[in-house]
Amino acid sequence: MSIDKNIKDSKPGIARSAGVIAAATLASRVLGFVRDIIIAQLFGVYLYAQAFVIAFKIPNLFRDLAGEGAANAAFVPVMSEYLVRGRKDEFWELANVLMNVLLVVLSAITIAGIAASPCLVRLIAPGFTADPAKLAATVTLNRLVFPYILLIGLTAYSTALLNSLRHFTLPAFGPCLLNVSIIVCAIAWGEGIKGLASGVLIGGVLQLGVQLPMLYKKGFRFRFAGRFGHPAIRRIGALMAPRLFSSAIYQLNNFADSIFGSLSWIVGDGGVAALYFAYRLIQFPLGVFGNSLSQAILPALSSRAAEGELLQMKETLFFGLRSVLFVMIPASFGFMVLSRTITSSLFEGGRFNSYSTGITSGALFFYSIGLFAYGANRILQCGYFAIKDTVTPARVAAAALVLNVCLNAIFMFPLKLSGLALATSVSGISSFMMMFMILRRKLGGFGVRGLLEFSARVLCASIVMAEVCYIASSYHSALQSRLLSRIFDLAFPIVSGIAAYVAMCRMLRIEQVNGFLKIFRIRP
Repeated sequence: MSIDKNIKDSKPGIARSAGVIAAATLASRVLGFVRDIIIAQLFGVYLYAQAFVIAFKIPNLFRDLAGEGAANAAFVPVMSEYLVRGRKDEFWELANVLMNVLLVVLSAITIAGIAASPCLVRLIAPGFTADPAKLAATVTLNRLVFPYILLIGLTAYSTALLNSLRHFTLPAFGPCLLNVSIIVCAIAWGEGIKGLASGVLIGGVLQLGVQLPMLYKKGFRFRFAGRFGHPAIRRIGALMAPRLFSSAIYQLNNFADSIFGSLSWIVGDGGVAALYFAYRLIQFPLGVFGNSLSQAILPALSSRAAEGELLQMKETLFFGLRSVLFVMIPASFGFMVLSRTITSSLFEGGRFNSYSTGITSGALFFYSIGLFAYGANRILQCGYFAIKDTVTPARVAAAALVLNVCLNAIFMFPLKLSGLALATSVSGISSFMMMFMILRRKLGGFGVRGLLEFSARVLCASIVMAEVCYIASSYHSALQSRLLSRIFDLAFPIVSGIAAYVAMCRMLRIEQVNGFLKIFRIRP
């Protein structure tokens, strides 16, 4: 292995790669918030907002199945082996074959999806059948955005190639273009579905287009000659099949919430949109840090596993778990304490009224309980993918799906919409516990006592942070400007909480806080 690659696979190298991805993801999430605020202001939690959530959710399912999930689980570990062994020509040959396969498969899925849109919408949101206008709008929008599957599938494939080559910057900034496109088109078209649909499609083209020049620079030359065979294809297929199953189950968990959320006579009107807005808020720390770290750590874990360096692999995995818990545990507490403040400050206004704020903040509170598990699960999945075990995550995901559906049916009656979010958190935590114990047994253990001690210290610091956030949230701005007042009411408790958390981490000697301070050029 080269010195440069060793540096990139070291903990500082992983941290730098994760930092690049995190910065890009932060920009994307901020733009995503702007996008969601505009959608909330234009549509509230009512007809067009619900139509967009369901219509865009279906292409996202196939994006994960045929694109991002499969690429991360199957492409990166196998293609990393070619790079580790110095077989660059075979690497590019395999890349071309995979591109040919994806073009055919994704095109077929896109055509079939457009034709089957009415059936798909009725399946995903059965409650919409009671409102013909809502059903018709959702079917139309779904047909318009379905070609996004082809675009984002190829984008995810390009991302996997560049990540295998340890290039993270351009792929990480791609989602920003999607959000900018939707924002511009939604504002330009105003109320209605044309702006949302055109924004999605233009964003898909931009996401793919921005990566092509870098792929060309790295050495990729596309040739479509109808060739679909390669010695590595069978290995990739063997890794991909259970990952497809696992991804399908993960998405079915989200769809289970949408199915139950569409039953407005039980959980209340606007349930689908409220769950979407709440889960988008949860995705902010998860995307900025959890996804960034998992995306950066997978190539390093795969290389360690390919070279038989089990001890170094376990150390890298332990480093990833501690890092993600350092961020996600306090984020869980912060969202729970400030759920209503965050929701009202960001979304309330226009058609997003106090009712919308109430049901969205309730869902946000209960989603937050499982936030640490959502983040840790992504790191654990990387550990499984690195040792080419995609079957175990699939089995665990299947068990979590069954649990989630059962809990949805139980919790939605006493807690209504919030019960659906609570069911997701409980199933996520259960999934984390199962995946952790099984992976520990497969790898021969990796410091459970140390992880528990670390988590206990982070938990203590998070409890203090939550108390500070609660006290700070009782102080409200006296500024005349409504916008500045909202910014103060949201920023003051968050900044106060972060300061308290950092101070407690310093007192409890949690080493991860030193890296956090260095980001802001503060001497630990």
